[in-house]
Amino acid sequence: MNNRDTMPNLIESKNIDAVKKALKRYNSAIESLDVTGTERFFTADSKICESGNNEGSYAHYQEHHLAPELKEFKSFSFSDYQVDVLIDGNYAFTTESYNYSIVIAKDNSEVKRKGLTTSVLKKVKGQWLIMISHNSSRKPV
Repeated sequence: MNNRDTMPNLIESKNIDAVKKALKRYNSAIESLDVTGTERFFTADSKICESGNNEGSYAHYQEHHLAPELKEFKSFSFSDYQVDVLIDGNYAFTTESYNYSIVIAKDNSEVKRKGLTTSVLKKVKGQWLIMISHNSSRKPV
């Protein structure tokens, strides 16, 4: 085996790592309860769906749904996070599975859910950006 044989695997591995980092940046913002500036993680023509609802672009989702919702939370944390990534040229297809816990600020009540997110990311000017994302959740069994 020569370097040419291993080069595609190395490039794919680096792309997979970069996609995972892109998703982690966004998830970390959610956990910090501050999504200011996160629109830079998404394409301008992004599409967001949540639990069967079309939320529009990320900018719309952030302004009208996510940011107001996060203001109601005392904390948000992910656990048991797993992600599968498939790279095809300048596109990445991902499936994230996780549990999450939310503590509501007004009464300290806790909400626990099992979640799943499927996303398509596009490599734009060397950066992996989320283009389409659909997440859903349910009560854990």
